[in-house]
Amino acid sequence: MSHRLLEKYRLRRATETGLSPNPWGGRLAVALVFPNTYHQGMSNLGLQTVYGMLNSREDTLCERFFLPDKEDLDEHRRNGFPLVSVETQRPMADFDLIAFSISFENDFLNLPTLFELGELPLWREERNERHPLVLCGGVCAFLNPEPLAEIMDLFAVGEAEEILPGFLETLLVDGKRERIELLDQLSALPGIYEPSGYEVVYAEDGCLQSMLPQGERPERVKRQWLQQLDAGQSRTCVATPDTEFGGMRLIEVSRGCPRACRFCAAGFIYRPFREHSTAHLRAEVLSEEEVGRVGLVAAAVSDYGALAEIGQTVLEHAGQISVSSVRIDAITAEQVRVLVESGHKTLALAPEAGSQRMRDVINKGIDESQVLSAAKLIAEGGIPNLKLYFMIGLPTESEADVLAIVDLTVKIRQVWEAVGKQKGRLGRLQLSVNPFVPKPWTPLQWAPMEQRSQLDKKYRLLQKRIRPLPNVELNFESLRHAEIQGLLARGDRRVGHILPFLAEGASLKAACRQAEIDPAFYLYRERGEDELLPWEILEQGVSREHLRQEYQQALQASIGQMCHPGCCRCGMDC
Repeated sequence: MSHRLLEKYRLRRATETGLSPNPWGGRLAVALVFPNTYHQGMSNLGLQTVYGMLNSREDTLCERFFLPDKEDLDEHRRNGFPLVSVETQRPMADFDLIAFSISFENDFLNLPTLFELGELPLWREERNERHPLVLCGGVCAFLNPEPLAEIMDLFAVGEAEEILPGFLETLLVDGKRERIELLDQLSALPGIYEPSGYEVVYAEDGCLQSMLPQGERPERVKRQWLQQLDAGQSRTCVATPDTEFGGMRLIEVSRGCPRACRFCAAGFIYRPFREHSTAHLRAEVLSEEEVGRVGLVAAAVSDYGALAEIGQTVLEHAGQISVSSVRIDAITAEQVRVLVESGHKTLALAPEAGSQRMRDVINKGIDESQVLSAAKLIAEGGIPNLKLYFMIGLPTESEADVLAIVDLTVKIRQVWEAVGKQKGRLGRLQLSVNPFVPKPWTPLQWAPMEQRSQLDKKYRLLQKRIRPLPNVELNFESLRHAEIQGLLARGDRRVGHILPFLAEGASLKAACRQAEIDPAFYLYRERGEDELLPWEILEQGVSREHLRQEYQQALQASIGQMCHPGCCRCGMDC
């Protein structure tokens, strides 16, 4: 909303409510919205980083909004209360800009509820000068923005450190322009995608034919990324003890992943892989008077060469260190020692597949002996519980590949049990088995998702073989949630119309029927080699030719290479 119209709205609302019409002293007011509950949202490092960046400026102010839990949501609806901010209890519509931070596709389902409670139209075409502008940031904004293209006014394509300063300056200087003129100004900025500025054309077979820019908009919006990671620092800026991971201070170690696993978007959309220097990270760890419990965050924390050194620094200052997971071929005895002394009771490893053939398909870059060695190292180091991540439904997977998960689990359990008996303590193995969901900007983006009936059959097979194993716990991801994730991850802007129906509790099948969407078209169809993909309105830096070559190698179970500094063979300008 332009400042002129916003002031009129605030004045009217102040007359109705008795509140001050300009509570922020002329600063640009940003509503930062996380589409999940406070308990889950405040441990999100991206949200914390943006919140800290906005409130460190003298000319902006940021307040937080979260999805109410079920009990509070019922009260909101029963009494007609709008959703209000954590800081000053003002509604979303009072702010100049509404910025969503979205990391997971399944959180899209909460958007209709948040717009309803914010007393704002869900669809951007229904909003006018009276309403704030709506910006979407986070991983989903530069993975595939299209399913939300008819909801959001703008998308931040890339990393906040590079995009936010210029975006805020434009709002502060040009915020008094009319809405259409302001959108034109913002769409000219690097890394800003304005979906209303593109004409979308579909072919007779339903495939995307073209996305034509209108006016001066770019043909593709280039992702922005921070070249020197030490120039910024993603870290906890608001302590929230009553939330998930609230008892620790989270600090980013690196961004991206050099491993180039073919199913994993993080290894491609955050290229090139970047790390914080040891000196910088040490200074961040010691920046608080009391070090406390420090959570190191990265796609592959154990790849960080100075992990044990940083961990020892934390211990020497009476603190504790925590990591989310470790890389099978990178974990060391010294790293395990530091984690044990910090009180770690569980570590996670991700073999992803049971057979070597399937690990080669996804370019995992490890073999069975490395998996067993890592399990033994962790057990001997004194960590009692081990969590293992596997996927099913990968391209070319057979029943033998699924049964290989059982065989590998049995071998890991034998190692675990042998060490446990020596130590007089036998912990538990936890298996988390998830359906493969093809993601944009990965070599497997062309692959179909496996049909639910086949995935269910594989679930039952694993359950039959693994449930009898003592001290082994087996957990499966919901197939419904996986299908919704797959549809929203690879859909075009037509797919967004299922969200209101899903938010009301409809099944995926019913929601697609009401929105006149064929889910099989998006989920179970291999994409054509020359087909225009919805997310290709963006430019990530990795070439389509490289991804396609990696896909062909995956189908042949041929292993690829890691991402090396200065290589640039993927087309990335690094």
